[in-house]
Amino acid sequence: MSVAGKPRQQRRALHGVLLLDKPIGFTSNDALQKAKGMLRAEKAGHTGTLDPLATGLLPLCFGAATKFSQVSLDADKGYRATLRLGQRTSTGDAEGEIVAEQAVAVDRAAIEAACVRFTGLIDQLPPMHSALKHEGRALYDYARHGIEIDRPTRAVTIHRIDIVEWQAERLVIDVQCSKGTYIRTLAEDIGVALGCGAHLSALRRTSAGPLRLQDAVTLEALQAMSEAEREARLLPADVLLQAWPEVRLPDDEAGRFLTGLRRRVRLADAPRVRVYRVANADPDDGLDFLGTAHITAGELIADRLLSPLEVQAQISAHRLQATP
Repeated sequence: MSVAGKPRQQRRALHGVLLLDKPIGFTSNDALQKAKGMLRAEKAGHTGTLDPLATGLLPLCFGAATKFSQVSLDADKGYRATLRLGQRTSTGDAEGEIVAEQAVAVDRAAIEAACVRFTGLIDQLPPMHSALKHEGRALYDYARHGIEIDRPTRAVTIHRIDIVEWQAERLVIDVQCSKGTYIRTLAEDIGVALGCGAHLSALRRTSAGPLRLQDAVTLEALQAMSEAEREARLLPADVLLQAWPEVRLPDDEAGRFLTGLRRRVRLADAPRVRVYRVANADPDDGLDFLGTAHITAGELIADRLLSPLEVQAQISAHRLQATP
């Protein structure tokens, strides 16, 4: 079949992680579908929603990497947030209507004190204009109809807030925080603490766990690449797990592990590890990622495994990328 006279491109199995720099105005799913189409990938998913207003790092998982996307969802995040002091909006960000305006009479000491106040373990009230569900519907659906839903606060951790720039009504901060943190709520809370109100005027995600924005590619740049260049941008699935301890198995033990059998190891208990096969037959092949596991009482117990086909696809991809 074809659309508008163009033949439909055949989808293919691809495995890996693409670090995308999401543009403003795109939902996370919009950006995912664009990248998925350009790579002709069969299976893909993103690792946490960025609002259309936000830009920055959006890790996309393809094929086997989708098995480990939860790791990135649960990881700490980094953001650069721009606050407009002196104005509150109906949505807490620049998309809403201004509902209150006040002169800004603060100094740097007050801003530093406000940032310290919201550092550490804090309770946040999720905004009504969010994708959080209530009885199967997103809160923003209720908000659009003028309905306010009672919602419990949630505990989040703000690891640090650094002041990047401050000029009159414009405040730029870098935030390192736990998953589930609402930066627009943080912006509003800082505004309340300063006594002048504030809203989030711009947001850019700079990190997700060990992944960094400087390693990401834009949709525009991806569009300009050849298919081989696009595929070369895919990182191996275990890039999501690089902070986890590593376990290496010889070839025979790796084969048994891949069938789900528990293996005896002389290692301390660990709640989560990444497991590799040592490619003894060809030292140039290095390590083959097999999946994740945990260690209890000297037993390596599989959690999420790649299929033999996915392991082989991973090996083939590495060899292709290593070819000059």
